[in-house]
Amino acid sequence: MYINPAWRILTIGDGDLSFSYSLLKHYQPAALTATIFDDYASLADKYSEDHYQQLLAQGCDVLTSFDVTNSQTWEGLNKHQFDVVIFQFPLLPAFNSVEEFNQQCGNKLKSVSLNTLHRRLLRDYLLNCFNEFLDQKGAQLALITSKDVKPYRQWNIEQALTLKTNINYIGSMPFEIEKFPGYKIRNVDRDKHVKDTQGITYAFSRKITTELDALLLKPEYLKAHYCGACRVGPLHSEQDKLNHIGSKRHQQMQIFEQQWLEDIK
Repeated sequence: MYINPAWRILTIGDGDLSFSYSLLKHYQPAALTATIFDDYASLADKYSEDHYQQLLAQGCDVLTSFDVTNSQTWEGLNKHQFDVVIFQFPLLPAFNSVEEFNQQCGNKLKSVSLNTLHRRLLRDYLLNCFNEFLDQKGAQLALITSKDVKPYRQWNIEQALTLKTNINYIGSMPFEIEKFPGYKIRNVDRDKHVKDTQGITYAFSRKITTELDALLLKPEYLKAHYCGACRVGPLHSEQDKLNHIGSKRHQQMQIFEQQWLEDIK
């Protein structure tokens, strides 16, 4: 992940605040505001308040109970004041009951998968980044770091999130956790250190060209003769295509894609 020290950065949902603290300590951005979904008591109970206090001591704004999908939780945030917004390893909290699951995921007549719910979260994140958080005269970058394994890669981050928007997916870069000493990827519901599975940082902008362009990659699977959603290819022959279309992998992704298209109508 490339960090320009001239950037004004907003971090979203930073679990125990270890990413924000490492970012501040080792990259010293021009300004940093850190946010967490938990309230202060939950932060102290699940993790500790160490990073919270360290950030405050260095003049960093830290907002608790911050829900990137709910503007009513943004009190105290200076809008349109950031160059870059970063969301590290987003994941929805687990459901507390069958009733809560049914309420969010619907019933047999109109079911919504967890895949769709995560896409909703990330799409709302991107829309709010460009409509509310990012300075139109700034770098105009929204970053999402996610794991390159199932089920995360099934969210189709590169292609699905920007449908029917004027936001552009501009490429990706490897996320190397060792360049953020002290950062621990936390489980969203409890004090656990999640395995440091290989991560990818996906970049989005409304600009046509950005300062990241020379550093970003666009994988082969987004080109012609590939199935981008499944990350499979090249499919050179008609038989290759038919074999892939008939595979369980593709059929599952087709279900996810159809649910998503229905959801964003």
